[in-house]
Amino acid sequence: MRLELDHVAIGDGPGAALPAISVVADRRSPGFVAVETEGAPTLASLVAAGRMSPDRGRVTLDGRDDDAAVRASFALVDTPSVAEPFGSLTVAQVTREELALAGHRGDAASTALVLDELGLTEHRRTRLSALPTELRVRLLCELALLRPGVAGLVLTSPERHGGDVAAWLAVVHDLVRRDVVVLTITSFAAVTALSALPVPDFGEADARGEAVDADDDAAPAPAALGDDTAADATDTAADATDTDTDTDTDTDTTLPDDADVAPTPGSDRP
Repeated sequence: MRLELDHVAIGDGPGAALPAISVVADRRSPGFVAVETEGAPTLASLVAAGRMSPDRGRVTLDGRDDDAAVRASFALVDTPSVAEPFGSLTVAQVTREELALAGHRGDAASTALVLDELGLTEHRRTRLSALPTELRVRLLCELALLRPGVAGLVLTSPERHGGDVAAWLAVVHDLVRRDVVVLTITSFAAVTALSALPVPDFGEADARGEAVDADDDAAPAPAALGDDTAADATDTAADATDTDTDTDTDTDTTLPDDADVAPTPGSDRP
């Protein structure tokens, strides 16, 4: 699978909302493209994921103009105002909502299973805004990949959360090793930093961007959540121990219960 943006742009001249950009991402080569200004990363992400048509240029999937296929195959990840969870929500709350939106069980047991698979159990009560950037990227990317039909990700501006570029880049590289197509919309400063970092050998890809050599060293994806027997076996225990308290130092705010949360912007949840 190969996603290509060929001189896509919105607007004209030096004040264009999205100056012309070109980039390619496939199963053996993550794509990175730099844009600046406050709104350009969101516009670039919407265009890349087939949610918005550019004024000029083409977005193709495997060489074809097919916006519907792009929309079905690619999920937006952490895109401001569109697919960005509220920072005040906890990791567990975000996970529950994303599981439900993906058509999986969103109960406490399923949430606990996913967080355990991702190594984030200790952060279940951490606010998303306080989660280290690489863990935030890991969490939101893995949850997006649980949606039916999603095989690619458009990740928006991970550098805006701070931290080490190399740390969140390692997450992107791990996803690519698992044959996930990842296009990252980022800043010029981040792209400069990326260019100074070593590039792993992801193997070869054919003309369509399909992987030729598999990499067995990649971290596994979270286990499938369709096993209701396993979930039921732990559901009672998980609910019984789901007595989280706010352990941070600011005592003026009480975190909402995991089941009583505001929906993620852009979600279908009422």
